[in-house]
Amino acid sequence: MERLDDDAPLARVTYLPGAAPAASSSRSGFTEPAHDDAAEAAWNEPGAGWVDEPAPSAARTVSITALARRGLSRREVERHLRSRDFEEQEIADEVARLERDGYVDDVALAQNLVGTLQERKGLGRSAIAAELTRRLLVPSAIEYALELIDTSDELARARDLALKRAGQLRGLDRETAVRRLSAYLARRGYGGSTVRAAVDQALPATPRRGVAFS
Repeated sequence: MERLDDDAPLARVTYLPGAAPAASSSRSGFTEPAHDDAAEAAWNEPGAGWVDEPAPSAARTVSITALARRGLSRREVERHLRSRDFEEQEIADEVARLERDGYVDDVALAQNLVGTLQERKGLGRSAIAAELTRRLLVPSAIEYALELIDTSDELARARDLALKRAGQLRGLDRETAVRRLSAYLARRGYGGSTVRAAVDQALPATPRRGVAFS
């Protein structure tokens, strides 16, 4: 095999049109890439390359931790941050960011609460309104959510509650049973007409079989 002579001259390299030769760093043939000032400047532009995200602020950490436990209204978040001694401007900026990012939405929270309070707790309209107010939701969100409550659905829920409760009133005279059942439904937030209709179905004047009044 023919040995290459290190001192032999290298063949001339022909470059393509528009290509510039790179500076040679040694006789071994290794070439160092040409320094591109424009590329380096572009890489260092904000948002280019590997750029670390800014660390979350103390207000963001506190608010997200609280929101991880349960949904909060705008005013609840403000109250929570205020209790942690944040400045008012910090609070305003943080709440604005939370609303922008979708973490805080009074209308959506009001709708979710209505569904939960109806389905899981069997509450009526007035009790639901009181709970939404207690949660510091804005009035417009409360009004919108309450409009979603269907009257017929509310009557059906009140009737179901009354029928279940009537089983605990056996042995009472009808007047006492009606009074207690009516008070029970009223405490759960049902209106007068809904209460009367539900009680009449659960405690008819002529007791159904299995339900006796003395």
